[in-house]
Amino acid sequence: MSFSLEDIRHLLLKEHLLKEFVSIKGWHLDVPEKAEFLQLSYDSRKADASTLFFCKGMNFKEEYLDSAIEQGIQYYVSEQPYENSAVGIIVTDIRKAMALLAMAFYDYPQNKLKVIGFTGTKGKTTAAYFTKAILDHTTNKKTALLSTMNTTLDGKTYFKSHLTTPESLDLYRMMAEAVENGMTHLVMEVSSQAYKTQRVYGLTLDVGIFLNISPDHISPIEHPTFDDYFYCKRQLILNSKTVVLNHESDYFDLLKETADLFQIPTITYGRSEKSNYQVIHSDKGTHGFTLSSRQDHLAICDTAYDILLAGGFNQENAASAIIAAALTGASSQDAQAGLKEARVPGRMDQLIQSNGAHVYVDYAHNYLSLKTLLEFAKNEHPDGRVIVVLGSPGNKAISRRHDFGKVLSETADVAFLTADDPAFEDPQKIAEEINEAITNPELIVHYEMDRPEAIRRALAESTSQDSVVIAGKGVDPYQKINGVDEPYEGDYAIVKRLIEE
Repeated sequence: MSFSLEDIRHLLLKEHLLKEFVSIKGWHLDVPEKAEFLQLSYDSRKADASTLFFCKGMNFKEEYLDSAIEQGIQYYVSEQPYENSAVGIIVTDIRKAMALLAMAFYDYPQNKLKVIGFTGTKGKTTAAYFTKAILDHTTNKKTALLSTMNTTLDGKTYFKSHLTTPESLDLYRMMAEAVENGMTHLVMEVSSQAYKTQRVYGLTLDVGIFLNISPDHISPIEHPTFDDYFYCKRQLILNSKTVVLNHESDYFDLLKETADLFQIPTITYGRSEKSNYQVIHSDKGTHGFTLSSRQDHLAICDTAYDILLAGGFNQENAASAIIAAALTGASSQDAQAGLKEARVPGRMDQLIQSNGAHVYVDYAHNYLSLKTLLEFAKNEHPDGRVIVVLGSPGNKAISRRHDFGKVLSETADVAFLTADDPAFEDPQKIAEEINEAITNPELIVHYEMDRPEAIRRALAESTSQDSVVIAGKGVDPYQKINGVDEPYEGDYAIVKRLIEE
């Protein structure tokens, strides 16, 4: 793939993003010379003479550009000019420019795929995995996946994801690789940060699914307010050809009003009879359900579906996946077969101790997901206690600490507060902030910053009627500590080992 300086000028002018070219010849709107680029990068360690380099981010330092120039780059894109030997392509918005130029450089790979995007405070990964499992039957495993946990660009080989939604340069490179690998569909999670930082600027989804909303990611470095968080989430509706909405979501009326205002075709699902597709729990099978509709245009009713994951909320996630997959070519038979075998890493993994206590390992990491999980545990085991192991990440999503204290007060009986990706913060301090938000005087709280030991103590505390919930990390094999991804056994592996011992 190659890209000329004239191509870049044309694209940036068309989108009103170009301010000027800055070179030793002066400041101009015409290209100062002819040039071709063979790669795009925002990482000075991955740059050479053929690279168009992007100076992105609030934390960008001029030394990064100097380093890239030492590697051989001769052109950079930035919101401000720098005094050096390279030619500056100065733009009004670096992140919009990155997305625009990336999709063009990789020849608009999104147009060669059916792209399905999920957003919501909880359930994105589960619903995305469900959808891929269904479409694997439709496409003979020609479905790529970009999720919080893992990524696959060939439908079979997975690697750990760095971000829920990749930076735009990486996103379009991955899409292009998926196309090259013969993929026909892409299922992706779309985070609020992806819209806030323009990672998906210009991307139109074939199907966009809005699962739910509750306060999360509220912090000085993410979203300053819930209003900002919710507004960014809603951009998915405006950037979808068809939108699928959870009828039971908070603020549903505003979501539906947004879709109607911009004339986006909408399908709703949920437990309510008012939904276009009603989710009905089946008496047959532990986790079975059916869909009911007055107008079944997608031909997905009259089929019994079953999933491996417990919880009514996972049936709703599955319903969203069935609808999304059907809109892009799947049959009810594909959905039935895919859901029956779909597994989601670190989501609702269930183990049973020798004393009969049920243990649930789940990635639940915000108020809504934790509340839903603990309510499920309480309903499933009403005669026992709910024993919880959790922490909260450092240096981000500060509001979660108060939220966790609130949900523990509402639902838990015993809490072991521990470390969970503390980053550059003291995990004990984070745990104390969670405890400060706890208002239930009958809740028993323990501090144990050694996470495996906290899990061991929680299991030892349990009796046959109890449920033990290990929340926050699932199968994540790392703890983020002082800027380093320290190897971690993983919550599920720890529980399994302790039970077998």
